[in-house]
Amino acid sequence: MSTLYYIHDPMCSWCYAFKPVYQALLKQLPDSVSNVSLLGGLAPDTDQPMPLEMQQQLKATWQRIEQQVPGIRFNYDFWEQAEQTRPRRATYPACRAVIAARQINPGKETAMIEAIQNAYYQQARNPSDPDTLTALALETGLKADEFSRHLNAAETQHILDQEITHSRQLNVSTYPSLVLQTRDQAASVSIDYNSHRNILDTINSILNFE
Repeated sequence: MSTLYYIHDPMCSWCYAFKPVYQALLKQLPDSVSNVSLLGGLAPDTDQPMPLEMQQQLKATWQRIEQQVPGIRFNYDFWEQAEQTRPRRATYPACRAVIAARQINPGKETAMIEAIQNAYYQQARNPSDPDTLTALALETGLKADEFSRHLNAAETQHILDQEITHSRQLNVSTYPSLVLQTRDQAASVSIDYNSHRNILDTINSILNFE
């Protein structure tokens, strides 16, 4: 049995752009390949406001994605209303929220990821803020007090640390990334934001070589 590792961050805009292709890919993975998602942890905790230069860089990234990936659109109110959204370069809280949802109910993990992405990219809400994450948990059907306990638990940070370490052991430093672990090797799989078939061809080529 081989494993396809998907390394991502819920506040990674390229991960958001990759979602449609990734979902199509999962539907056509060979039966011999299992799928495991790992949180890469794009940016650690901080209370410091995001510098204006970085805000402009991320806004430019969103614009570049819209040019390169048809169908992907962003709500730029997040940057235009920075006094209200209070951008910070901190994605660990959102990563912990995904783990918290998984710990409470594994079936809620994907829903939490999608809620974070929709909040950030479409609704101009800041998933770096615990209050936003708790509100999103409620919207996905979780109980606020139970979610908050898991979100702030040392065990949740420990799991995130383990997943970050695992992703680094797979030689991953950019997100999203795909790595196919076979019996003999861990092979990086190139990301194609517009075609799951090209990715599937690469996976099958690696498997056939084995």
